Amino acid sequence: MASVRVRVPAKVNLSLAVGPLRPDGFHELATVYQALSLYDEVEVTDRSDGRGPVLAVGGRESDTVPSGEGNLAWQAAVLAGKVFAREPDLTISIDKGIPVAAGMAGGSADAAAVLRATSQLWDPEGTGDVELLEVAARLGSDVPFALLGGTAVGSGRGEVVTSAMGSGTFHWVLALSEGQLATPTVYRTLDELREGEVVPPPHVDPAVLLAVRTGDAAALGAALANDMQAAAVALMPVLEMLLDLGPEHGALGSIVSGSGPTCAFLVADEDAALELAVALSASGLCRAVRRAVGPVPGATVVE
Repeated sequence: MASVRVRVPAKVNLSLAVGPLRPDGFHELATVYQALSLYDEVEVTDRSDGRGPVLAVGGRESDTVPSGEGNLAWQAAVLAGKVFAREPDLTISIDKGIPVAAGMAGGSADAAAVLRATSQLWDPEGTGDVELLEVAARLGSDVPFALLGGTAVGSGRGEVVTSAMGSGTFHWVLALSEGQLATPTVYRTLDELREGEVVPPPHVDPAVLLAVRTGDAAALGAALANDMQAAAVALMPVLEMLLDLGPEHGALGSIVSGSGPTCAFLVADEDAALELAVALSASGLCRAVRRAVGPVPGATVVE
């Protein structure tokens, strides 16, 4: 039986502008993603027994991750079978390192890893990244970026991604909050907060792109923005207390990651990251603190 192992990163949204609700139930988005050095490792083994996908999940917080059809990795295996005209008799082993239900796209990352692995197993000389990105978009808004990695601009519902051509390395501290925030609930709350307002089409702040392209951490920290943050804070007020701690302990910028509840803090360097991590851990306002750097590559086959 052939196996492929793929490492896939977490993501943070440096900028997330949310437009009005579309007829299809999604919101138009304009976002800038960055892949961070918190990884899941996914091993995919090809079988021939007619049993379909078999999924095993281990690692940090894995007890809360679904192991059947509700998992995007399982869905990716089924879709890959259709795309490559193969029976999806795959054993998928996921070792979680990306925080679970944290607004960092761990489920989408696992789906991207399965697509990368099945492409390697079933079509190593054929399907390229463009085709895989099109398939990934059918699974979820964040899946294409998990394939691409780096720093990228997302449009549509986030699934249309293009490289932002960034430079330099950025240092992050992630505060993982107790509890969870369901993305649909955060979107509904945002719609309620904006009821009666004219919501303009979303756009990416040029200051974010300039800071990314020049590697200017201070400028990027000042430009971080997330339209979903107000809704996340309304649902989980402790997030505002966490965000306020950042500037007090040297953060260049603070932001809720995606729909939350993780808070992401941009800092100047590794020493600043350690200092802030200690302060956040001592605050008692979060269940765990992680440090990471970005950007890093997307879903990558490893030996």
